[in-house]
Amino acid sequence: MARVHFVPISAAIVGAAAATALGLVAVHWYRSWVPIVGWLATLSYLLLSTVFLLNGLRRRRTTLFGPANVVTAVRSTLVGLIGGMVVVSFAVPIPVALLVALIVPALLLDAVDGWVARRTDSVSELGARFDMEVDAFLLLVLSVYVSNDLGIWVLAIGSMRYAFVLAGLIFPWFRRILPSRPWRKVVTAVQGIALATAVARILPGLDALLVAIALALLVESFGRDVIWLAVRRARPDSEEEDSHVTRTMG
Repeated sequence: MARVHFVPISAAIVGAAAATALGLVAVHWYRSWVPIVGWLATLSYLLLSTVFLLNGLRRRRTTLFGPANVVTAVRSTLVGLIGGMVVVSFAVPIPVALLVALIVPALLLDAVDGWVARRTDSVSELGARFDMEVDAFLLLVLSVYVSNDLGIWVLAIGSMRYAFVLAGLIFPWFRRILPSRPWRKVVTAVQGIALATAVARILPGLDALLVAIALALLVESFGRDVIWLAVRRARPDSEEEDSHVTRTMG
């Protein structure tokens, strides 16, 4: 197994801030009309995600960041930029080519961080949660953007994860630990690909069908977990169930 190399969390934050600054400068240079609200949306997302990440590190009594989390932090920066551009799109047209140029690496890096974690033996619960939340927010902002063309029903893709979390606040049995299923990651990847295709408009006339299929798969995946939880809501958690991970996207 490869030796694990860690970097301080401060270095990761500085790197993310530098990447954000460069990205914002590039966006501003490309279209001088980019309003300040887009900058604020991006920086607000990065600030909040950093605060939550630091809180997670504090609760686990560590100040070190694994290499896989660095990859996720880079992806999170891209997602922040995507979110800022989507916010801007409500006021003025945005360069779709630039938006797609940010989306594609954000989706590709989703496979890289897991691979890095396994190669460096740095898999962690915090890293999995960080990755999951970045996935969730990316799908949310993409579904918001695509809904302008395909209809409000697309928002179901981005909001389903947050609806699941809200249900957990209301119904305690929704918070039971779920068994790990690789299918969830597959479904998450399908959502990202379908929404990215709709954003790029490379399959006119078929993009709505592709997004609808992706939504159907997401409903199936979440529905399977809801049924699993409902069947076991009156049972105490077993030691076997405690070894499983909480629900990820998809």
